Amino acid sequence: MSGVQKIDLGLKDAYDELFMDDAGRAENRKPKVAEILLENLAEFPNHPFKVNDDAEMEQVKDSISKNGVLTPAIARERSDGKFEIISGHRRLAACRSLGLAAMPVIVRNMTDDEAVITMVDTNLQREHILPSEKAFAYKMKLEAMSRQGKRSDLTSGQVGQKWSRDEVADKESGRQVQRYIRLTNLIPELLDKVDEGKMAMSPAVEISYLSTEEQRTLLTAMEQADCTPSHAQAIELKKLSQEGALFVEDMIEMLMEPKANQREMLRLPMEQIRKYVPDSDPKRVQDFIMKACEHYRKYLNRQKEQKR
Repeated sequence: MSGVQKIDLGLKDAYDELFMDDAGRAENRKPKVAEILLENLAEFPNHPFKVNDDAEMEQVKDSISKNGVLTPAIARERSDGKFEIISGHRRLAACRSLGLAAMPVIVRNMTDDEAVITMVDTNLQREHILPSEKAFAYKMKLEAMSRQGKRSDLTSGQVGQKWSRDEVADKESGRQVQRYIRLTNLIPELLDKVDEGKMAMSPAVEISYLSTEEQRTLLTAMEQADCTPSHAQAIELKKLSQEGALFVEDMIEMLMEPKANQREMLRLPMEQIRKYVPDSDPKRVQDFIMKACEHYRKYLNRQKEQKR
C-alpha cells in the first residue's frame, strides 16, 4: 500500500501466533490503524450522505483540533493505490479544513457490495439524516444485497410481502424503507421540498409515480398556486396519471381548491424569530409567541384602564 505504513506479521510473528492462546490470536488479528495521508484518501462514489459546513461540522472540527481524530475512519484500497473512504467522510472534510496532513484509518478488504452496505449502515447512525439521504442510501444497500443473493424481492410492493428489518435498517419497517426508496423517483426540485419540510412524505410518495414531465408540470403549478398537494390530492394526481388523463389545468385547479384542513395562516421568517426565540423547535416557538401575545394583550388592557 502506498501512503500507509504496511503491517506484516512476518515469519517471527507467524511463529509467535502459533503458540498464542485464543485471546492472544484474537487480539493479534484485530484491524490495525494506520495514519494515511489525506491526499491518498478518496470519497466513496455516489455517496448519498451530504457533508455540509454547518454547526455539526464545526463541532467535529473543534473536537479534532483539541483531541485529534478519536475514531479512525474505515477505508479500502483501490486499484490505483488510493484509499476509498467508507466511513468517515465528515472527519475527512474536517481534517482537510483544519489543514492536517494525515488521519487514522482502518483499511479493510471489501467487495464493492460489502463496501456499500458498510457505508450505509455506519452513516445511518447519524443523528440528523435528510429524507433524500435515507432514500438513496436504502436504495444502494438493497441493490447491493440483491446482488449478493441475500434477497431479490426487497423492493417489491406485493401485498403480504415480509421484510426483514435486520437486513434493511435498524429503525425502519420494510414498508417505510420502500416508501423512502420511492422518493428517489422524484425530480430534484420536488425532493428538495421534502428535505426542506415544505412537502410531507405521504403526498411525495404518491407524486413519485408521476412521470418526469408530469412532475415538472406539477412543480410549475405548485409555484403558481403557492402550495403543495395534500395526500388526498396526490393520490388523485397519481390516479389521473395512470389513466393518462392528467393535464396542467387539472393540476392548477386541484391545487387551488381549499384543503379540508386548511386554515388561515400567518407566516414569519425564522431568521426574524430567532432574534427573540433561540429555540428552533416549532412547537416551543409557537408556545413562546402565543404567551408573548397574551402578555402584550394584558399590557394593552392595563394601558386602557390607566387612561380611564
